[in-house]
Amino acid sequence: MIPAILGVVSVLAPTLGPTVGGLITDSLGWRWIFFINVAPGIAVAILSNKLVRIDKADLTLFQRIDWAHLIAMAVFLAGLEYVLEEGPRLDWFGDSRIVIAAWVSFVAFLLFLERSFFSSSPIVRLSPFRKPTFAFACLFNLVIGFGMYSSTYLIPVYLGRVRGYDSLQIGTTVFVVGCAQLLSTVIAARLSERVDRRLVITVGLILFAFSLYLSSHLTSQWGFAELFWPQILRGLAVMLCIVPSVGMALSAFSGLELRSASGLYNLMRNLGGAIGIAVVNTWLQDNARIEAARIGEALGAKAQAAADAVADLAQRLEAATPDATQSLLLAQKLFGREVGQQALALAFDDVFRLMTWMFVAALVMVPFAKSAPNAPASPAGAH
Repeated sequence: MIPAILGVVSVLAPTLGPTVGGLITDSLGWRWIFFINVAPGIAVAILSNKLVRIDKADLTLFQRIDWAHLIAMAVFLAGLEYVLEEGPRLDWFGDSRIVIAAWVSFVAFLLFLERSFFSSSPIVRLSPFRKPTFAFACLFNLVIGFGMYSSTYLIPVYLGRVRGYDSLQIGTTVFVVGCAQLLSTVIAARLSERVDRRLVITVGLILFAFSLYLSSHLTSQWGFAELFWPQILRGLAVMLCIVPSVGMALSAFSGLELRSASGLYNLMRNLGGAIGIAVVNTWLQDNARIEAARIGEALGAKAQAAADAVADLAQRLEAATPDATQSLLLAQKLFGREVGQQALALAFDDVFRLMTWMFVAALVMVPFAKSAPNAPASPAGAH
């Protein structure tokens, strides 16, 4: 049951985020997306100090901290985050800032690894990776983070940029994923205790791939009804992937080693999400240009039909805009915007199709992951 609780907590926030964010933005304004976290954050800090059992502060630990390891980790993660966030906007390594940040991050990563292996008191212990089961579970988590965060990101972007939905409409369209995840948590927890976790992960990966495949057929007219089943399947699949992989990753550890394993495991999912959003952004931009060029080629092959369509639209607009020249310019603008929307919708299809194949490829790893005992992981340090 502990893996199920850890799994649902880890995915509920990013899944319900668009829905809650849409409600807050529509009723209070977008700034309240940030303000709304202040009071709960203070409450959690106070309650954690009062109720959660933690070790007493040992200030002598400051004398034993490997500061080089800490700084290397901070620089590595900060540089990587900058590259992933700004890369799609700045044309990746075509921009000198991205190149510099990537090199700095890479050098810091090498120092981080050196300190992890040779430091007497490392900030992060990489010893859990010695267990093949944990390593494969982290790979699954990386793929799951990629798919979960990317799909959670792509659907609202599609609804906003192609359908023109506002924040509230987007929120009410995607909330079904969270409902499916809550239902799937119970199913995944029971299955993980009774059958081989690898079988549960296999079913989860197949369902996730199928949900992405269904999403790869979207058009510029899809809304709540068309997205309902792909999102339901995705919500069910996520927990079937996460819950058994949490158990697979952490069940063999205890004490201090469990804390290290838990931190590394959660990092892999967040890293997968950061990589996923950056990659799908790049895929989306590139495929949108490719699809727009293909539509342009198709229109060029039937230039007369395209010209007739624009002329017919301009004629209809003359009722509102008597100026024929202005009507023609407006018609051309509307026609161009429609072409752009159709190209973008096709680009979303291409991205979802690529993600489908990625999840299918992840199935190859399942047979190589040895099934760990189904003993529940100790909650100590698993935070």
